[in-house]
Amino acid sequence: MIIMQLSHISKYYGADKIFDNIKLEIKDHDRIAIVGRNGAGKSTLLKIIAGLSSYDHGERYIRKDITIGYLSQHTGLVSNKTIWQEMLDVFKPLLEKEMELRHLEQQMAEVDSMSPTDYQHLLRTYDEKQQQFESLGGYTYEAEIRSVLTGLNFAQYDDKTPINELSGGQKTRLALGKLLLKKPDLLILDEPTNHLDIETLSWLESYLNGYPGALVIVSHDRYFLDKTVNIIYEIAHQRMKKYHGSYSKYLELRTKEIELANKEYEKQQAEIKRMEEFIQRNIARASTTKRAQSRRKQLEKMDIMERPLGDEASANFSFKINKKSGNDVLKIEKLSFQYDGTETPLFKEISFHVNRGERIAIVGPNGVGKTTLLKTIVGKLQHTNGHIQYGTNVDIGYYDQELEQLSANKTVLLELWDDYPTVDEKDIRQVLGHFLFSGDDVLKPVSSLSGGERARLALAKLHLQKANLLILDEPTNHLDIDSKEVLESALINFPGTIIFVSHDRYFINKIADQVIELSQDKATIYLGDYDYYVEKKLEQRELEALEEQEGKENSTAQTKKHFQQEKKKQSEIRKLKRQIKQIEEKIDRLEGQHITLEEKMTDPEVYQNHEKSYKLMQETESIMNQIHKLMEEWEILEEKLNHFE
Repeated sequence: MIIMQLSHISKYYGADKIFDNIKLEIKDHDRIAIVGRNGAGKSTLLKIIAGLSSYDHGERYIRKDITIGYLSQHTGLVSNKTIWQEMLDVFKPLLEKEMELRHLEQQMAEVDSMSPTDYQHLLRTYDEKQQQFESLGGYTYEAEIRSVLTGLNFAQYDDKTPINELSGGQKTRLALGKLLLKKPDLLILDEPTNHLDIETLSWLESYLNGYPGALVIVSHDRYFLDKTVNIIYEIAHQRMKKYHGSYSKYLELRTKEIELANKEYEKQQAEIKRMEEFIQRNIARASTTKRAQSRRKQLEKMDIMERPLGDEASANFSFKINKKSGNDVLKIEKLSFQYDGTETPLFKEISFHVNRGERIAIVGPNGVGKTTLLKTIVGKLQHTNGHIQYGTNVDIGYYDQELEQLSANKTVLLELWDDYPTVDEKDIRQVLGHFLFSGDDVLKPVSSLSGGERARLALAKLHLQKANLLILDEPTNHLDIDSKEVLESALINFPGTIIFVSHDRYFINKIADQVIELSQDKATIYLGDYDYYVEKKLEQRELEALEEQEGKENSTAQTKKHFQQEKKKQSEIRKLKRQIKQIEEKIDRLEGQHITLEEKMTDPEVYQNHEKSYKLMQETESIMNQIHKLMEEWEILEEKLNHFE
């Protein structure tokens, strides 16, 4: 059943049109995402849906008695109450009913002063109110509060902690928790994944999948959208279009749609050109003028298609290196860090090695020290114990999630030019253009830039540095989905080594070939992407649960042995598939390099230069040798995999 409808909604800010003729329909239990570029009007539309913002044209229909809950991306609880008191406020009507029951129980204790009729009436009243109290969750609300607080990572906090002592991110999480406990019929969430670590994100996905009402979400977290929604509304070019399916399905449908529209347009344009040429050739000849006039009438009646609207301007950049590093890029041995004045280290005895070309994601709960670890690697913080050894020719490029390397008082142009004064101004402007800073944009002060613009500027500086080891701390923060995809493409094709921290699981899956899970006293390495890491963690939990169950039930050793053998087999299969995937990716990269070199060899400046031509020929032969070797490894692994399967 429809609970809300927007019909022909238009919104202006002054003379600027935000969007026009918006149509949107929300039914019971719908899971809807609204997507689009930054500035497309997504947050504005959410406020209109929530009834918190006006619109200039159109109609908004809402079913009677529908409750709406709205979470702004900048919302944080402002309260003098404790955590527990604030969550209890959600159940105030229920608490009043509980007080009524306590009052009736006191009356029932005075049975001697009542007549049998009054006592029976009191019992019936108590029974009715108790059933009503139970049906409304009177005996489960405390467990519900506890579950939400635990899921949002407040389990370690004292219930009596005053909310005004919490950080901004913690207050935002509590605002989300309070809204979830209210269970409105329509839950509207604007960037709900901000300030959440990966474990909390997984909990929220699970909670929302079981949510009894309808959901409307705006989020840049593509993995989160894939897990929680099945309807996508896209805002682009001030219009809205509906797609059915997950976010990944939407991307697939949209790509096919754009390709088809372009083909249809090009086909019609070719037909128009043929007709116009026919008319021009034949209109003046007596023998063919009637046919030409007929074609002209057909052309006049033709419904001419408009050129398909392409995507808005996108950033376009890559990361190159000045020089290649040695095979051993970084060795971390028993590294510990402890802040001055604290009793326990943030982390200790952390060890791992990094080889050239690896892409390593560092994950772990908030507060475990991921950012601190990166800062110790780049030398911004001094570790307490242990060793950091850098390999030969290692040149580090660092992206700080706080963007502290940017100078607020400089212009965009000078932010880059001051760091690279020998580069011509036109070349600096060209680089900035690749990062969507054009014209007078380059003269803006850095202090006036949005979060997304500041992030792109920091990436522009990283681009110019041409470092061979990129250390990235939450590089997708502040970026819209389109910019994330451009960044992913640049990093996938980067010829150096990458170590990064990110809560963006979609991004981790795209980039990482290893995941390091950081805890207080160890770093556990998983040789795969994020999905492999999750699968491996689940397998470990299942194994632990099975072993515990076997201990309780005193299962036979043979059953355990069979289970372990099966697990070992499945583990070997996953390992082989991962190795095959990595080899295929290496082959793809090498084949791309081979194509590039072959194109260079066709350049007259190259093939007429014996030294350059010979050097490129050696490089192509070296690449082909690598490809042949990898193909041999691939065939061996495929045979092993076929044997298992």
